[in-house]
Amino acid sequence: MQRSFPWPWILLAAGLLLLPGPVGRLLLDLLGGLTLLVVLLPLLAGGAALLGWTLLKRRLRACPTCGLASLGTEACPACGTRFEGTSATEPGAGGWRGAGPEVIDPRDVTINVEAVEVGSGSEQDQAGSPPLNPSSP
Repeated sequence: MQRSFPWPWILLAAGLLLLPGPVGRLLLDLLGGLTLLVVLLPLLAGGAALLGWTLLKRRLRACPTCGLASLGTEACPACGTRFEGTSATEPGAGGWRGAGPEVIDPRDVTINVEAVEVGSGSEQDQAGSPPLNPSSP
């Protein structure tokens, strides 16, 4: 027995969607809402996860001895080293930035630069390196 193609059902569904009546508008609104939900829900969940990870990372602090990251403890759970009096929520309390007891202020650091003249041709010949200009004898 051959089964016929469901043309009447397809025409009825198309007619309901294309009609400007309340049933067609309701179906279109429902379809549009479901589409927005399917598209925007993963984006909202990803944004919430990123915000949660940022807040969690801010509260973590790393042990200066073993490097284990812990959350809200006064001593390292792995090695028992006590953290200095900073709390995990204060800035500079460790975390992934690794700010330990030695924090250097860049304004107090001086970088000494010495100008060194690159060796002359005779020094390079004595060292056994080839001359810079291969066409010269």
